[in-house]
Amino acid sequence: MRPMKFGIGQAVKRVEDARLITGHGQYTGDVEAPGVATASFLRSPHAHARFAFVDLETARAMPGVLAVLTAADVVGLGGVPCLAPMANADGTTTPLPDCPLLCADEVRHVGDAVAMVIAEDELAARDAVEAIGVDWEPLDLVVDVPAAMKGEAAQVWPDVPGNLAFDSGIGKKEATDAVFAAAPRVVALRLVNNRLIANYMEPRGAIGEYDAGEDRYTLTVSSQGVHGLQDTLATKIMKLPAEKIRVVTKDVGGGFGVKTFMYREYPLVLAAAKMLGRPVRWLSDRSEHFLADAHGRDNVTVAEMALDEKGRFLGLRIDLIGGLGAYPSQYGPYIHYLGATMATGPYDIGAFHARVRGVYTHTTPVDAYRGAGRPEAAYVLERLVDACAREMKTTPDAIRALNFIKPAQMPYRTPTKRTYDVGEFEGAMRQALARADAAGFSARAAQAKAQGKLRGFGFASYIECTAWGEGEEGSLTLNEDGSFTVLVGTQSNGQGHETAYAQVVAQYLDVPVDSVRVVQGDTDRVATGNGTGGSRSIPVGSAMVARASDKLSIQLKELASDRLEAAVADLEIADGGVRIAGTDRAISFADIARLPKATPEARRAVESYTPPEATYPNGTHVCELEVDPETGQVTIERYTICDDFGVTLNPLLLAGQVHGGVVQGVGQALSERTVYSEDGQLLSASLMDYGVPRAADVGSFHFETRNVPSTTNPLGLKGAGEAGSIGSCPAVMNALVDALHRNYGIAHIDMPATPLAIFKAIRAAAR
Repeated sequence: MRPMKFGIGQAVKRVEDARLITGHGQYTGDVEAPGVATASFLRSPHAHARFAFVDLETARAMPGVLAVLTAADVVGLGGVPCLAPMANADGTTTPLPDCPLLCADEVRHVGDAVAMVIAEDELAARDAVEAIGVDWEPLDLVVDVPAAMKGEAAQVWPDVPGNLAFDSGIGKKEATDAVFAAAPRVVALRLVNNRLIANYMEPRGAIGEYDAGEDRYTLTVSSQGVHGLQDTLATKIMKLPAEKIRVVTKDVGGGFGVKTFMYREYPLVLAAAKMLGRPVRWLSDRSEHFLADAHGRDNVTVAEMALDEKGRFLGLRIDLIGGLGAYPSQYGPYIHYLGATMATGPYDIGAFHARVRGVYTHTTPVDAYRGAGRPEAAYVLERLVDACAREMKTTPDAIRALNFIKPAQMPYRTPTKRTYDVGEFEGAMRQALARADAAGFSARAAQAKAQGKLRGFGFASYIECTAWGEGEEGSLTLNEDGSFTVLVGTQSNGQGHETAYAQVVAQYLDVPVDSVRVVQGDTDRVATGNGTGGSRSIPVGSAMVARASDKLSIQLKELASDRLEAAVADLEIADGGVRIAGTDRAISFADIARLPKATPEARRAVESYTPPEATYPNGTHVCELEVDPETGQVTIERYTICDDFGVTLNPLLLAGQVHGGVVQGVGQALSERTVYSEDGQLLSASLMDYGVPRAADVGSFHFETRNVPSTTNPLGLKGAGEAGSIGSCPAVMNALVDALHRNYGIAHIDMPATPLAIFKAIRAAAR
């Protein structure tokens, strides 16, 4: 692919930023709806309780209050469904309950919604919520995932014994057990993937409107894809034809997977809009975000590796218990299983079995959060590989080099039925270690020790699956003024899609990126779409845009051929138009758009792309950190990344995605933790209590690529949005364990490794 001024591979600055940083963005809270009313929710203060309303009329009579809705007012609507049920290992399926739009008589987590107030303004709505009288009868509860499986634990659902939503398996159990029984060495670890809260910049929000004349709803919502929401609303909840519901998403201030899902507030604002005959808006505050939006991670894993006498991996055994919260969220059950499908990582491991169980607790539901199972899997594997290196008394790089899948083995079929098309894992590791100056670490560690500090050096090699499953269909149109419009069914959450897709158009049509308009997030304008998630937008969406651009370039040459009096074969795209190759005779795209034969159909190319297989980005993250043994404080001194993303579409956008993911991984490793008290109260329910990393916590990064183009993507692209969060947790924790082990013999510490946790571990080891 030849370099173009604004095309693929160029470091083009984001075209959307001028609009966003000057206050011209259109986030959900910016959308004006004439006559809009405000909704607020009464949410349960108890983790598990039966309840009855004793006074609704006082709230209904308050100034400015338009309605107070309870479950009785929305009996005609379905609940919020889980769309990813998991079969048990024996082939049976345990029924998954819907999440009620409003609870009727029992709540199952703090923050569960029981009533909705609609008023003229926010203050009136909140005052009325406080005035609702409720008689609460607290019930037994359980918040800890392992504890929920014990016989005496409180039941979240009466028909789910042991709170076990599913008990699934992947791989070959008997063969794997036989390998372990004969293995010379077995190394085991128990690891916690701590529960996280997404904390995107823009909390969720929704505006519901109803047009009585057309008998049609419009939902404006901060989401990661409008078509999935439209389908769930129509088929599962409101029982309407899809064309009766329009879903619109404008600018979105972060999603991280958590804005993918259907939430109860969305159908409720639509129902309220129809009841009242006016638009209804709900905007979450930060406290509601903590209580009501899906959480991430939350699993406990026991991992075992069987090795031969030389340190070669013979088999891997996983026992994973994943928290689901009180309700099975949209993809919640599948996320833990998805991680297990990547459990063998970049290593050649012949025998594998994983047991994956999903468990209910009286807590906020859990679902996909940046990486969705793959960070959890990489964390477990890379911590275990370092433990194997210690057991074999070899170096972390040597044991990885011995066990990496080799390029000559590609394509490689894993025991979990993933097919890696390409990968040079040792090459990325060696390059990352060289850039990180691994050879000079001993001198730096000695210098730190002389100053009373502990240095640690650790790294992690990862591979993940991205851009699998559904495809995208869209179009590219030459407008009458010579500009272009892309229609695509993905959804930008801040990643820079407007710039990225414009660069693909520029690659094929040689136009400035600011002449390309990208339209997403409107079910009326874009016919189909599968949204943004699983790092799919650029690999899948760009492939579709590339096909449409290539197709349109041929159509535009055909239109230009009569005017230029030349055969199509003699024409080329150049400088914003079509010209006869080797001459200065040309016609601009604007002039082509005005030709008599330039009908709307002739100026529009519709194309689609469905990936035949996932893409498999991979790489190595290296962390060097310093620990103050007197306080447990960790300082990240160096962080080096060498990733393989196949092809870099825009290095600026790519670096931003990787940096952001790394920061979230550092947060999970060192500071973030969702804490519930024994009575189910969320103790980490604000930014005063929850350890979101700050800039000073992460230092700077060195990031580079060592790309091997994907063979399953027509542009060679591999997804990159989640990779930073996948490589970072194990790299940081391996570096921390290295510091603690070399000085105190400490071989294990769980996330988050807060200063207090590190301080306690050091003191215990010293005793």
